[in-house]
Amino acid sequence: MQIIWKFLQRENFDRLIVILVIIVTISSLALSRVEPNLSLLDAVWWSIVTLTTVGYGDIAPVTMFGRSIAAVDMFVGIGILATFTAQIASILVEKKNMEHLGMSAYKFTEHIILCEWNSRAKAIVDELRLDESTQDKPVVLIADIDRKPSEDNNLFFIQGNVCDETLERANLVAASTVIILGDDDLDDTARDAKVILSTLTVESINTHAYIIVELVNESHFQTCKRAKADEIIVGSELSSMLISQAVLNHGITKVVSDLLTAHRGNQLYKIPIPQSQIGKTFMDVFIYLKQHYQSIVVAIEKEPEGEVISNPAADYPLQKNDDLIVIAKKRPKIRD
Repeated sequence: MQIIWKFLQRENFDRLIVILVIIVTISSLALSRVEPNLSLLDAVWWSIVTLTTVGYGDIAPVTMFGRSIAAVDMFVGIGILATFTAQIASILVEKKNMEHLGMSAYKFTEHIILCEWNSRAKAIVDELRLDESTQDKPVVLIADIDRKPSEDNNLFFIQGNVCDETLERANLVAASTVIILGDDDLDDTARDAKVILSTLTVESINTHAYIIVELVNESHFQTCKRAKADEIIVGSELSSMLISQAVLNHGITKVVSDLLTAHRGNQLYKIPIPQSQIGKTFMDVFIYLKQHYQSIVVAIEKEPEGEVISNPAADYPLQKNDDLIVIAKKRPKIRD
């Protein structure tokens, strides 16, 4: 009740309620006196119906004094209703403006936090929306821009740089994943330094969040690793490797592009090992998934987010906590 009353006071509803109570009380007492056969409770009901301009017509004054009171209530009711409606509309508009200007705070859990906004950030959000596991997942964007950059209903904007205050408003302590991108307005060294500093800040607040970072210079890889980033993507290195592979193996970048985008073709997915396949060899699981789920196993991840073994030996035994990285047209839904 205290929270409700504070809200009413903050939005100036308390004065409106007091005025409404006074008018209903006065008009009800007056009407019950001047109208024959009209009880006080019926007069209160009539006053409320008239002031809200509902006008059921079940009770109507018949005396001249009663009709005069009704006329006053009608005019006052129009003003009060207009004021109340305007106040509600003002609150909704203000809330929407706060969201678009990045001034709100959020209490999501197991959500994704995205730091910085650029063309790559937009592509990331678009890709996440194409996967059924993340298509409705809340993504909280922290960026030093003027307004929310996208109409995505599940993208929530916080204006500012990555710091304790903005991360608290994004509810970092309950987030599952944090993506830290480079600031394109800075030179390469300053850009990577900002990414590493943001990584340290995030890690100090939530040690359980999976942190994915983007670097420009490979020389900063180890520093970022010491900052406890879980996954590091070096943009320049990745581009160089793709270009060199295109030279050595014509057309291979088309395959890589096909696997990395959800817009077309097959994608890479990480799935738990089927219960029926625990303890079996890699080749047995490979054949099983191909036959039953039209999926190709290309790697194994040991333990949760542990070592990744690409193309294991045919007789490699799979354990209970192993995850499989597979190529498939859509995420396999394991039934056993």
